[in-house]
Parts: sequence; structure tokens; C-alpha cells
Amino acid sequence: MRKRPLIVLSTVAAATLFLAGCSGDAAPESSGSPSPSADASCLADLPSGAGSDAVTVEGSGSAAKVTVPADADLAQAERSVIVEGDGEEVLPGDLVSLRYQLVDATTNEVLSTSERGPDGVLSALLPTQQPQQIVDPTQSTVFTVAAECLPIGSSVVLTLPAAQEGANPSVLYVETVEQLPTIASGSDVEPTEGAPAVELDDEGAPTITIPDGDAPAETEVVTLKQGAGAVVGAGDLVTVQYRGVKWSDGSEFDSSWGRGAVPAQFQTSGVVTGFRLALEGQKVGSQVVVTMPPKDGYGASEGNELQNESLVFVVDILATTPIEQAQ
Repeated sequence: MRKRPLIVLSTVAAATLFLAGCSGDAAPESSGSPSPSADASCLADLPSGAGSDAVTVEGSGSAAKVTVPADADLAQAERSVIVEGDGEEVLPGDLVSLRYQLVDATTNEVLSTSERGPDGVLSALLPTQQPQQIVDPTQSTVFTVAAECLPIGSSVVLTLPAAQEGANPSVLYVETVEQLPTIASGSDVEPTEGAPAVELDDEGAPTITIPDGDAPAETEVVTLKQGAGAVVGAGDLVTVQYRGVKWSDGSEFDSSWGRGAVPAQFQTSGVVTGFRLALEGQKVGSQVVVTMPPKDGYGASEGNELQNESLVFVVDILATTPIEQAQ
């Protein structure tokens, strides 16, 4: 499947990975990055410097006022810790909630902020790949560089030199709020008769057993765990764990669990219809199993190996970002 990068920060008020697949006709696909171990290294481990130390922050959360002095030297990418938290250490690949502001360092204008999210808090899946450059605020790795290897509850400023000639440097202010679960956290729901059976191992990875009989002619969504978080809206950016198998023989064809259990993140408008129907209207923390006929899967994708297959996905819904922040 083709991968399409999702431009973030200046146009999307969220820290995201990549949007996978082709709009409207693809299932999700993660970056393929392995899950970091407990001793995972920082991607950049930026030091503080005169430029980042000169930035002042008054207040916190959505009310924080970030000020960059006119004479601040922002020729280098630097990170200064404003407050060091007392929670678990944040590592590349973690799923965290955060608040942020991106500020034009020349005008002190706020270019992008998390304030439109619930209570000004957004979910961030921190990329695990090395940044090619740290100066570009449209790359999601800047969130990793800002938050990595510091305890939850920390706040930092990250200086970003001008990405190109004629552009202004910028400053990213980030507060990490909470480390989020990477499997569904909702309450168990009684199984639905006739639906695919799902068993979870100790890590939360699902095994799917296909029932006898023909696949349903229409997409069917069954809730296995009922979450209590935000509702996924049309076109939202969602963070999920998932496993997909064929109804015909139960064989797996795609899974975030098969790629080191690193969650995937994508927009609901960028996946096949059946997968979108499984997500929109559900609450964060839920786990669902969706069975879709070819018409809601890859039926229109001539030559695709799954074109004539009915598909079954188990999906853990971990986070969502509202559509108005994704435009």
C-alpha cells in the first residue's frame, strides 16, 4: 500500500504519525517502527542553549503565554526544560496526551495550538524514527524531540530555526499530561451470538475465530469493550491497534500487533468503508470487531488480492482528534 505523510502541527492541531494508504480505499498501516524497549534511546537529546533559555513562559495549559525576546539567538535547535514532571519517563513510540503551542519566534504570534481539543489536551503518538531535520515544524518528530526522555508532567520549549530562507524561526512549547494505554481500556461487553469470537493474550493481542457459515452481506460492527472516552467523529484522526483476517480461511493479512504492537494513526476518511463504519460513533477505550463484505472492503480495487474477500478486523480505539483540527 502507498503511504501518504500527514502534515502536522501548523495545519493539524495534533501530534500524529503518518496517514497510511490511499484515501477511501485502504486499510490502516502503521509506520512499521518497532516498539521501544524500556532503555530506548532519545532520538535527539537536544541540549539547552542561550536561545531556548531566553524564551519565557507565563502560566500553563491553554493559558500559557510564550514570549521570545527579539534578540534571542535561534540559529540552533535547542530544548530547555521549564518544569520537570514526576511521572513515568516518555519514550519514542509512547502514546501520551499533551498540550502545545507553536509560536512564530519573530512576531510571537501563536501559529497552532491544542486549545481546541477537549480541555486543551490532545493525544500524541510519538514517532520512533530519527528526524532528518529538527528545524521543520511540519514534521511530527518535533513532538518526540520535545517530550522524549523526560517524566510525564514536564513542560519544555523547543527552538526551531527557520526551515528555509525567508521563513521565520519558531518555538514549540509542550506540556505532557498523561501516558495513555495502548490497548482498549473499556468494560467488557457480553459476546454477540454469531459474531467472530475474539480471545486476547496477556499483552492484549487478539486471536480471531471465524464462525461457521457465510459472511454477512452487510457490514456488521460488534462492541467487545465499551469505552468511556471521546466519540470518534467523521474524518477524525484516530489512534488504534488492529488485526485483520479473511473470513474465507481466517488467515491474517494486516496487523499493528505484527509490527511490534506499535499503534497506527490515520484519518477515518482515509480507510475502506467498513473500517470507517467500525470507528465513527465509537468511544475511545472501546474494542470492536467488524465484519465487512467486499463492497465495503477492497471490492472496487481491481486486482487487489483482497478484492473478493470478506474481512474481519478487531480494533482497539485508543485516541481521537476532532475533524476541525485536521483541516
